[in-house]
Amino acid sequence: MNGYDHQELHVLLVDDHPVVRVGFAALLGQLGPPLRIHEADNAGQAVSICLERSPRFALIDLSLNGELCLDLIKRIRFVSPATAILVVSMHDERIYAERALHAGASGYVMKHNAAKSIVQAVRMILEGQVWLSEEMRNMVVKRFAERVSPCSSKLESLSNRELEVFQMIGKGLKKSDIAQELRISSSTIETYRANIKRKLGIDSGAELYRRAFLHFQG
Repeated sequence: MNGYDHQELHVLLVDDHPVVRVGFAALLGQLGPPLRIHEADNAGQAVSICLERSPRFALIDLSLNGELCLDLIKRIRFVSPATAILVVSMHDERIYAERALHAGASGYVMKHNAAKSIVQAVRMILEGQVWLSEEMRNMVVKRFAERVSPCSSKLESLSNRELEVFQMIGKGLKKSDIAQELRISSSTIETYRANIKRKLGIDSGAELYRRAFLHFQG
């Protein structure tokens, strides 16, 4: 593993479910070198550990306590540039993988594939490579080959915050609930809703809820 085989690796596991962190730690035991595991269940803890320990790599769930963590990836890259980041998430890689890479992650693994993919993925990111599933790699290559702009997909034209609001709408949350969850004003949520409708060509609130439900629940 490029000289890391006999060195202790500091590893950060970021997930709000303790049993998931235990499972990740067990899987990472297959890597070979001794590991020093650090755990965090929220963004603040994760950033503090990175400042103090500069872990060699971090496994991060894309959603902590119901909120997307794309900004957390950026913060970790800022405070600990040497930390390679692998996102392990239940969220559809076709929508989120490229966003995670743009934020600074080096790979994206779907949770249902973690048991068979995570060790190989970590080895690749420790070697400075990028890990994506074969399906996702093919999508990226095809897009590049066809000279398709990432913004050509209407859904991909949404900002990260707009996508987060859209996802919460799909989960059935009302405007006031979303505002409380994200700790921003209802008027700001209304602005995001208006932007989403404009970018996706949606004319009504009812159609917005229907489209959001189909994307994230259907």
